[in-house]
Amino acid sequence: MKEGPDIALIGSLVGDPARANILTALMSGHALTATELAAECGVTPQTASSHLAKLEAGGLLRQRKQGRHRYFALSGDDVGQMLENMMGLAASRGHLRLRTGPRDPALRKARICYDHLAGEMGVQMLDSLIQRDLVAAHSDDLDLTASGRSALSDFGIDMDGLERLRRPMCKYCLDWSARRSHLAGSLGAALLDRMIALKWARRVSNTRIIAFTPPGETAFQKAFPVE
Repeated sequence: MKEGPDIALIGSLVGDPARANILTALMSGHALTATELAAECGVTPQTASSHLAKLEAGGLLRQRKQGRHRYFALSGDDVGQMLENMMGLAASRGHLRLRTGPRDPALRKARICYDHLAGEMGVQMLDSLIQRDLVAAHSDDLDLTASGRSALSDFGIDMDGLERLRRPMCKYCLDWSARRSHLAGSLGAALLDRMIALKWARRVSNTRIIAFTPPGETAFQKAFPVE
């Protein structure tokens, strides 16, 4: 047997349609119960429990108990990034679901990817940060510049707090709908939290949609302009 990471195990966990639906539902960043996840992926609660046990054993999910309920969430932002990257790869190869609906344009415009902004507005935000030299783009990673640290601190981001986290501050995340990268990492999460705190946008319940108000979108365009 060859040595190294067992990608076949991860592939088998994600490859089952019901488990893929469970993981996709949890990309909203919300923790959900087994009953809620069963309804989301169209299986019985017993079947959902079996899938959840496998995903948790494989390290893709974590759970916590609150009262009589158990809540499940992705085990980390790296799992959310992996799923978004897989969605981007599937879209680029033409492997798209046939079901569409009125939510699709809103999802493509702005949505949450685990805990950061994705979609067209997420891509625009990263483009703006790079064009204005607030973030330095390299072939496979991103670095916050000194001017970026100052500007984002002025925007209300606790940069000292972010630097104390073990989590990477800036990371590429391939956007499945735009087929380009948006900003992940602790900075991406902090920027989305800040926009929600400013009431530029809100999370639409039971979806991954981030809905900007008209004044909020105007403020976003002013804060993150692109050429």
